[in-house]
Amino acid sequence: MQFPKPITIQEISKLINAEVIGNSNAVATGINELHKVEQGDLVFVDHPKYYNTCLQSNATHIIINNKDVSVPQGKNLLYCENPFEAYLTIVNHFRPFTSQTKAINEDAAIGENTFIMPNVFIGKQVKIGNNCIIHPNVSIMDYTEIGNNVVIQAGTVIGSDAFYYNTKKDRNIWYKKMQSCGNVVIKDFVEIGAGCTIDRGVTASTIISEGTKMDNMVHIGHDTFVGKNCLFAAQVGIAGATVIEDGVTLWGQVGVSKTLTIGANATVLAQSGVPSSLKGGKTYFGYPAEEANTKRRELVWIKRIPELWEKVMKK
Repeated sequence: MQFPKPITIQEISKLINAEVIGNSNAVATGINELHKVEQGDLVFVDHPKYYNTCLQSNATHIIINNKDVSVPQGKNLLYCENPFEAYLTIVNHFRPFTSQTKAINEDAAIGENTFIMPNVFIGKQVKIGNNCIIHPNVSIMDYTEIGNNVVIQAGTVIGSDAFYYNTKKDRNIWYKKMQSCGNVVIKDFVEIGAGCTIDRGVTASTIISEGTKMDNMVHIGHDTFVGKNCLFAAQVGIAGATVIEDGVTLWGQVGVSKTLTIGANATVLAQSGVPSSLKGGKTYFGYPAEEANTKRRELVWIKRIPELWEKVMKK
């Protein structure tokens, strides 16, 4: 998430009650997760396992619960006891929850020749391009950006919160929501079926690139990047922070795990499960998904096990 304007570290420290170690007059341009962070950004870390990775990242400012660390040149620390709570405070300050009494927010920007059907909800600061068709009962949540010539079928939700929780076990409620402040970006000529759900990024963007087509009841998790001209059949589910490169086809009920990459022009056959990255240009099947020809040969041999066992027992 980028701030509306750069803000000094001193101002941030007052907001979250933190001690500045470094240049308090330096400015922050936004706050992001570790895997999305850019120069000028704030990032938070509260576990020793990730201290070094965070300190060596592109982040310029680090909210941390340990000040006895070696600080790289040009970086600043904001020391506080609970960096996760500090993150929530910052997000709620810059992007607070606000209720909406109208179906379409007054600040929504809707392009020429775009048709908005009855019972569509459009949140704040949404941008929709030209020549789009938004069918009934679609919900387009805050900060979503939609390109030109996009079709979204009935009942789809764009920009719902990420399924993302802090899971520390040292409190009564184990699963504390990590507030989403990212958005969804849908590029030109995308078509999205009925009853689909696309989660916003936690701090950055979930992106659906040009020409991609989705069948009904497809789910896309937070911070996922979907390339150009992909094809997803019904009931495909893709977890968060995954990269789907250009031209990938996922047939019905394919499940894709988080933080992996499916290479360009790969095809994954129906009801397969993808727990790890796949190379492009190949066809995959089964769980764990493997090259389809290899998997089919395995199935043939599995069917022959009783026959082979019987031959062994006769010897």
